[in-house]
Parts: sequence; C-alpha cells; structure tokens
Amino acid sequence: MNQLNNFIPIIHDTNEEPNVMLLDCTLRDGGYVNNWNWGHDRAKSIIRSLIKSHIDVVEVGFLRNIPFFDPDVTVANTIEELNTFIPDSTGKTIFSGMAMRSNYDIKKLSPYSGKGIEMIRITAHDYDLKEGMAFAREVKDRGYKLSINPINIMGYSDDKVLWIIDEVNRIEPYQFSIVDTFGSMKRRDLDRIVSLVDHNLDKEIRLSLHLHENMSLSTLLAQQFVDKRINRKIAIDGSLMGMGRIPGNLPIELIADYTNEYLNKIYDIDFMMDAINEHIEPLKGESNWGYTPAYFLSAHYNLHRNYAEHYLKKGDLTTKDINHILSRIDLYKKTVFDKDYADLLYRNYQDHQIDDSLAIDNLSSELSNKDILVVAPGSSLNDYNKQIKHFISEKKPKVIAINFIPKSISCNYAFFSNNKRLEEESSSNTDLIITSNLIGSSNANRAVYVLDYNSLSKAFTLGCNSFIMILSLLKRLTVNNIYVCGADGYVKDSPNYFSNKYRTSDLRGNDFNIAVKEAIRKLNINVEFITPSAYK
Repeated sequence: MNQLNNFIPIIHDTNEEPNVMLLDCTLRDGGYVNNWNWGHDRAKSIIRSLIKSHIDVVEVGFLRNIPFFDPDVTVANTIEELNTFIPDSTGKTIFSGMAMRSNYDIKKLSPYSGKGIEMIRITAHDYDLKEGMAFAREVKDRGYKLSINPINIMGYSDDKVLWIIDEVNRIEPYQFSIVDTFGSMKRRDLDRIVSLVDHNLDKEIRLSLHLHENMSLSTLLAQQFVDKRINRKIAIDGSLMGMGRIPGNLPIELIADYTNEYLNKIYDIDFMMDAINEHIEPLKGESNWGYTPAYFLSAHYNLHRNYAEHYLKKGDLTTKDINHILSRIDLYKKTVFDKDYADLLYRNYQDHQIDDSLAIDNLSSELSNKDILVVAPGSSLNDYNKQIKHFISEKKPKVIAINFIPKSISCNYAFFSNNKRLEEESSSNTDLIITSNLIGSSNANRAVYVLDYNSLSKAFTLGCNSFIMILSLLKRLTVNNIYVCGADGYVKDSPNYFSNKYRTSDLRGNDFNIAVKEAIRKLNINVEFITPSAYK
C-alpha cells in the first residue's frame, strides 16, 4: 500500500464523514460559462451523475438577490428554490449553496430544515471582510454547516491571514477554504499558506482548497495538498472538465482519479465521464475555457481576471502588449476591476503622439485625386476574388490593405494600427503605413510612413478601429473615390474573416456594425462597397 496511507487514515462505509472530501461546483462556478442557464432537467441529471460517482458534496448554485427565480437557472433567492434541483435519491452526498455577503440579503435565508442543502459557503472581498464574518455568523445561527471562503487569499499579508483565522476560530464553522481566486498560486505559495493556516486554524475545522487554472497548475497543487501531512480533515473543490469562469477550475475527475489511486477512495469516474460527454463537452465548443497566456499574466500579477478579459476584447493587443499594461496596474486597483482605470491605461499605452505632417504631405502627393481601393480581411475576399481583380484591372486604383497583406491581391500599401497583426506579417515588398502606437514593434522598421495614432483613432467611439482610421486618413488626403472590399462587418454565425488567422477574440455584433456606419456618416465621405457589407 502507498506510504500516503500511513498518515491520512481512510474511512469507508461508515456514517462518519471522510477525512478527504471532494466538492463539485460545476452548477455554481461552471455557471459563469452559460449564465447558469442549465435547464432544470439537465441540472438534475448532472447532480444524479455526481451522486452515482460518490462525490461527497455537490454545490447546487448561488443564493443571490434576483428579481425572480427561473427554474432553469441555478441562481435563487431562497434555499427552497435551490432545493428544487436536488433529486429524491441522494445517497451519501450532501449539498451546498454559495452566497456572497455583498449581494445576498441574509433575511431571505430560512433555517435549515433537516433536508436539502445542508452547507452554505459564504464569501466576501477584502473590503467587506468584517461584514462577511458577521454574515457568516448569521448563516451558522440558522443551523447550516458553514464554510467561510474569503476571496483571494493570495492578496493578504500573513498578518491579515492570521487575523482571518482568529475570526474564523471564534465563529467555529464547519469548514474554512483557501481560495486562489486569481489563479496566482504556485507550489511554494501553497506550502506556505497551508502551513500558516493549518498551524493556527482550530483542528476541528475542515480545511478546503479552491483552485483556478490560470497557470495550468490546479491538478498539481491539488495533489500536493492531498499529499501534505495535514493532521485534520480536508476538502477540495473541482468541476467537471474544469468548467468555470474562464480560464476554469480544477477538473474534479482528475483529482478523483488521484485520490482513488493513492488514498483508496471509491469515486466512480465513469459517471463523471458520462456527465461530461452529455452535458459539458458540448458547452466547451461554445465557450472554450482552459489555459490561455493572458490569464496566466493576470495570475502572475495577482489581478482580477476581468483586466485580462477587457484587454483581450480590445482585439488589437498582442499578449506582450497585455503583459506590459497589466504590469502597470496599481496595487490598490488589483482586486476589483475598474473599467475606466483599465481604459486609461490602454489609452496611455497606445498614446504615442508624433508630428506626422511630413508623412501626411508625402502621402497626399502620392494619393490625392486618386481612386482608392481599401481591402479589409473579410470572408467576402474569397467569394468575390474574381470580381475584385476585375475591378482593379479596370479602375486601376491605388490599393491599401488594412492590417494584413493579401497574397492574391497586389497592394500599393498596407496600413497597420494593430500590433498583433503587424507582428504576424512576414517580409513583403508592399509599403507599410503604421500608426505611432506600433513604433516599438519588431516590424516597425519596415514602415515607409508613421502616422499619429491619436489623430486617427478619435473618429470611432468604441475604441481602435482600423477601417475608420484609414477612412479618416483618406479624407485628410483629399482622394478622389473610395472603394471598399472585404469590410463585411460582424455577422452572427459567419466566419467574418477570409482566414482563421485574422479572427478576433471579442464578440462584436450588430451594435458594432451600427457604430461603424455612424462613424462613416460623421466623416461625411462617400464610400462605395464593392463586396457585401453590414456597414452599408
């Protein structure tokens, strides 16, 4: 038998709770992916599979202040509403719900009835932690097993952690959880924090661990936690296939398999796989949680993940750019996302003001009173390739591509305002026009003209848009006619780009199309689209 069994006693087939428990939070934490809209029958089916898998605790959903309860959504005002998802046959599995102090009225929580959800896990931010402890006491007073889960333990000093533990010991909850909210924990961090908590936490309180997948370390850290010589009962959170707010959680099936092998646990992986195949994998095709470099960077700086998401949605930043911006976030702004502050950092990063008067004069001499064809990387370039080439042959316009250099269309210039796109392009004979925010790019030395970013970017209210920027430039140059191809706009269920290489990471829709049309109108220039476009 493995040596681990010498220091963690394993309990089977008794009424006593096991020393090592697994809590599945798919329906609660996984709900960030699908807005908790599982469907009532599907939610129950997932719970049945987890019960058959012998998972110790299943978290049914959130308690929140909401206008009304939707029976297909695992977010509820009352414990009775959450209990409707629990099947009649529950085996030895117990059930939990989660409530955040700042968005749930404790007066709505009725006393524990002896059935249904038995454990309430409460959570609070650093700025309302004292209030969170009072909230926790009220939960316990209502007869529930109480789990205290402070947000982002990695953001606290050792002294603050000790203060938290003192408060927890006074409350005497069922469980205390180490929550790595921003996924920034490494192995040595785990060793330090677990040792600090374990040494000071009352031995009767179960110690739990909740991990995120920002650095692809959740399974390693969970195994490390199991293998530590902790003289108390422990618990580990996970979700099926790691489903959760991107980049996701610890996959519960992986830690279940590990504890089966090394702790003689009896979790039935087959039922977890059935639930994954039937309910979880189809969702991953729609929202691909898992490791991505940007979320690694948010973890590296111990930041709220919304900062990484916000900069990813900009669509014009490389991961290196995101790294540089995240590194500038002030300490007091890290734990709560501030959109205005994030946008200010973005503008400052992009703000490379230069005097481009000479470049404008030279471009004007080359392009004024000329017909111009602007080529954007829309999927219509494939469908209308012959027509576009025929148009060029007849009209003989000056051709300017936007943020790419097409192989099938000969261009006079390629205009770049997007660093990510510029760095993707290999050498070409096409003259490059770049904006000043790209001066530090590895390909910037190939540019024939560098234009002031700020003067061109102001024409669009939703941020950087290269199409509007090139139209603003052409208006300043007093060109003759402006024709456009490949500016298809954003169409639902459409490839949008002629190549997957140019896919953007954000989800733009008809509101964006309307904003582009309005920007063209305000420029007061005539634009003729020679391929279909939602911007018409």
